[in-house]
Amino acid sequence: MYDLENLPPELADFPAVAKVPVQWGDMDSFQHVNNVVYLRWFETSRVRYLEVSGLNPVLEASGCGPILVSVHCNYRKQLRYPDEVLISARMVKLGGTSMKVEHTIYSVAQQAVVADGESSVVYFDYANQKPIMIPDEVRALIANTEGKEV
Repeated sequence: MYDLENLPPELADFPAVAKVPVQWGDMDSFQHVNNVVYLRWFETSRVRYLEVSGLNPVLEASGCGPILVSVHCNYRKQLRYPDEVLISARMVKLGGTSMKVEHTIYSVAQQAVVADGESSVVYFDYANQKPIMIPDEVRALIANTEGKEV
């Protein structure tokens, strides 16, 4: 069994990892986890990234933050209840206003990656309803979290 201090090698380079149980209700009539659940897990890993990086207080103070533009998921293996998954996120690209986040979902029972993908996010001014440049403070927190410039 994995804990968040002893991760499988497939997740070693991800600074944000969360452990989530597969729920009975996550499955569909074909008795495997429904595809939309994976997208919710990607969201959970992005939220975990905000926590781990220390971005939450900065975003709350400014009223600006990420807004999802697109998400892509590669479904590698089926998942079933009971299981636990390790869901991860890392920042792989920063543009002027955009960010690309990579995700991996790892099954503890199967000891394998069951899905991976990426999310495209824009840094957004919610009061003015428009994308804005990613501030230097946000870039610095991301670089610190990743251990390198992104």
